Amino acid sequence: TMQSSGHRFRDVEHHPLLAENDSYDSSSSEADMAERVWFIRDGCGMVCAIMTWLLVVYADFVVTFVMLLPSKDFWYSVINGVLFNCLAVLALSSHLRTMLTDPGAVPKGNATKEYMDNLQLKPGEVIYKCPKCCSIKPERAHHCSICKRCIRKMDHHCPWVNNCVGEKNQRFFVLFTMYIALISAHALVLCGFQFFSCVRGQWTECSDFSPPVTVILMIFLCLEGFLFLTFTAVMFGTQIHSICNDETEIERLKSEKPTWERRLRWEGMKSVFGGQPSLLWINPFAGFRIRRLLLRGKKGGPEFSV
Repeated sequence: TMQSSGHRFRDVEHHPLLAENDSYDSSSSEADMAERVWFIRDGCGMVCAIMTWLLVVYADFVVTFVMLLPSKDFWYSVINGVLFNCLAVLALSSHLRTMLTDPGAVPKGNATKEYMDNLQLKPGEVIYKCPKCCSIKPERAHHCSICKRCIRKMDHHCPWVNNCVGEKNQRFFVLFTMYIALISAHALVLCGFQFFSCVRGQWTECSDFSPPVTVILMIFLCLEGFLFLTFTAVMFGTQIHSICNDETEIERLKSEKPTWERRLRWEGMKSVFGGQPSLLWINPFAGFRIRRLLLRGKKGGPEFSV
């Protein structure tokens, strides 16, 4: 323990005492972070993110060109094609926003004397800093070794979105898991109808591809759909449970006793998704500002925060 600006300062990794909503941010650091495009340069995460997109594109290809376009039922093809592609766009948009949104990173190296003076803490009050990134740790923040930052209300680091899931992007991650589960279930239902129609009729008439190729493509789609549906449905349920209990996955696994006042279930949902229930809750484009992104580009191009 050492004395600094009339208060005690400790190098402790866990159980910070600085409240989540306390105003302690440096204006210059926050301004710099606001002008950056958030992207984690992690090889494994980038490979997983690319694989996610390729698997969705593969599913869209099989559904559109193998099952729907060769179908003789016009409205069956149109309705299912529009529905599946809309869900795919929403899923990939949610994935992008999860990956490129700052999850709630605490500025690096903000534990300076000037920074302490701006906190206006009472004499003798204890605050905590992370010894790994030299930043003051807000309550419920945890350090991510991959992002190399302390993340507010960090739930976990997900390689499939190449980012942490935290305070500012949890909503997009929940939408991503929901839409992936929906398109997986939709693909499995379409595969079932397609197999039934092909077996019932002649295989040469149910697809523009040869029967062996059609079977192989659909089997792979079924395996992909089953695995993704299982994984994302479980993850979606886990996230909703965590939000309703106002407890992150890290806090649950570490059995951390809450030092904060837990929100009611509905208040937790409104806190993550924003405001009263509306269609904006399931819209991954809500809050996106193209003009702001263009202005950032004019100021010297995007920077990568790591």
